[in-house]
Amino acid sequence: MQNSKNSSLVYSTDAGKMCPDCGRPVARCACSKKQGAPRGDGIVRVSRQTKGRKGKGVSCVTGVPLPPEALEDLAKKLKQRCGAGGTVKDGVIEIQGDHRDALALELRKLGYTVKLAGG
Repeated sequence: MQNSKNSSLVYSTDAGKMCPDCGRPVARCACSKKQGAPRGDGIVRVSRQTKGRKGKGVSCVTGVPLPPEALEDLAKKLKQRCGAGGTVKDGVIEIQGDHRDALALELRKLGYTVKLAGG
């Protein structure tokens, strides 16, 4: 027999995946909404990638300590500043084209510690 402190419901056939903290279904979890920004080392990194994009380059901004909603707003501001399209995928802001210098300058104006990453 297991101790109830050391065991918890992980999956329910009725509700699906369960939150380990509050015990509610993940879709209705109250504790995930309370979580703030993802933790990191405090440095925002701006890099350029072409992998998987048929040679087209994108500027990637990683390490921004903001929740997803605020990250979308920041991405919109950066896209307007660069005059380019882009998206937010898994906490990474991707701006079409090589705009590393402009992005770094704009992020420094907003008070972030910025480091250019990659070649």
